[in-house]
Amino acid sequence: MARSPPRRCVVVLNASAGSAGGEDVAERLRAALSAAGAEAQIRASTGDLGAVARAAAEDHAVDVVVAAGGDGTVSAVAGALAGSDTPLGVLPLGTLNHFAKDLGIPADLEGAARVIASGAPRRVDVAEVNGRVFVNNSSIGVYPHAVRERERARRRLGRWLGKGLAMAWAALRVLVRLRPLSVRIRWSGGAGPRRTPFVFVGNNRYDTALVATQRREALDRGILGVYVATAPTRLGLLRLAARALVDKVDPGRDVEALEVASLAIESHHRRLAVSVDGEVIALRPPIRYRIRPGALRVLAP
Repeated sequence: MARSPPRRCVVVLNASAGSAGGEDVAERLRAALSAAGAEAQIRASTGDLGAVARAAAEDHAVDVVVAAGGDGTVSAVAGALAGSDTPLGVLPLGTLNHFAKDLGIPADLEGAARVIASGAPRRVDVAEVNGRVFVNNSSIGVYPHAVRERERARRRLGRWLGKGLAMAWAALRVLVRLRPLSVRIRWSGGAGPRRTPFVFVGNNRYDTALVATQRREALDRGILGVYVATAPTRLGLLRLAARALVDKVDPGRDVEALEVASLAIESHHRRLAVSVDGEVIALRPPIRYRIRPGALRVLAP
């Protein structure tokens, strides 16, 4: 029986990411894919990774477009491929790699390369916020402000300050200045005002140990997992954070949990800071979320 030809891959590499691993990373990626039985072109960029991925997908000689990096890189490449027939491959080079973990993709480079070379494509959902695709989660309130504060702290105190320590410092500063958001949330079958420190929107349902695990059982249920904190005070938010770190939060007491196909968040603010797979952007309300069932083909075990 004739052997199938090797999969032809274009690897989109975020050259500006700290996880890129140095000048030899492109050769390491190429070697790992070659050993697994795939042919790879490496396209490293510090610019628009989505544009690089779209250009690769338009090449009919390419079988798969691979995101090499962390969740931000995966999100950018997935956004370019969503709605197309070109499958996404993932080489998890980031710190957390939530999307890869939820798909069961091996954390080691060789194992992930084997999935790209021989894994079967499957359909998974993506979510959108005001037209922008994300694969993990998005939020308003405390978290995006903490991310911005973390980056300010690292610029002031130097890049030697680890992300974990910087994030703890940032969270403390944000809590001191905490002002819960007054928003109105609308979804199919419901609407109402909320005063909350954060709204968390996931691509599918998350484990209620939100901080401790950030894991999902499935990526193809066709729903948004929405969690609205019910603690409007600093003390209440600290208690919620403690429970989320060591145990599971209690839907109904700690958070209001919804499973919906779409959601709109209205606010009197002209713009809101919104985190999208770890990146913070400013959006003009209403902030509209929707799920796109099965919009992404991805290579997984």
